Amino acid sequence: MVPVLAVSTFGWLILAVVWIALAFWPARVADRKGHSFFGYFIFSIFFFPAALIVAYMVRPRTAGA
Repeated sequence: MVPVLAVSTFGWLILAVVWIALAFWPARVADRKGHSFFGYFIFSIFFFPAALIVAYMVRPRTAGA
């Protein structure tokens, strides 16, 4: 028999809130470096680990470049 995981609606809501809250981390890092907050936010919702790495690896935009 395959075990079934029963999660309440409240449990899914908490999971969604935590997921969205974590998506702000790479978005804020990228925003501080002059990149699109919204773009990195969407990127991190779907690919959080990759977005976090890219946000820390990307070079800051400068006014002269």
